[in-house]
Amino acid sequence: MSAAGFETRPTALPGCMELRPPKHADARGDFVKIFHRGAFAALGLTTGFAESYYTRSRRGVVRGLHFQRPPAEHAKLVCCTEGQVQDVALDLRAGSPAYGRHTALTLCAEAGNMLYLPAGLAHGFCALSDSATVLYLVSSEYSPAHDAGIAWDSAGIAWAAKAPILSERDAAHPPLAGFVTPFRYRATEASS
Repeated sequence: MSAAGFETRPTALPGCMELRPPKHADARGDFVKIFHRGAFAALGLTTGFAESYYTRSRRGVVRGLHFQRPPAEHAKLVCCTEGQVQDVALDLRAGSPAYGRHTALTLCAEAGNMLYLPAGLAHGFCALSDSATVLYLVSSEYSPAHDAGIAWDSAGIAWAAKAPILSERDAAHPPLAGFVTPFRYRATEASS
């Protein structure tokens, strides 16, 4: 599917998709449009982003798997603006045909590709280059009281880093096994 130059590629998780945005290159470098309200609406994606931020990571860093619990859950758009990362989404929505499964793809500045995650998916990545900058747009503001995560090594993900560099917070997340999800899958998400 395409809208305003945004090409979409479905993933194994309903509603989660890779986006290839319009990209223009010339002798000066590249111009990449990462968001267009009309195109996102036409694709059935969230258009109301509340916050934007970025992280810089060195090779071998794993961040995640992060999400916010209701009522502060959020959809997320992620892109890598410098370097490349192994980007991962994990389905935490009860009733989803993909519950407990993940999808992984390489996001890189060169390609300009992005990953769109509907609410109810945990997100994480592993930095594959010496330095990687990941930009996020999220549909709700950060809420410390609703901030949560799943242990990076508990969902069967074949991470590129075998001995990753983790924050204390990420190393302490509980495993997927035994996780009681607050998220519910809506069949309408499958068409997104």
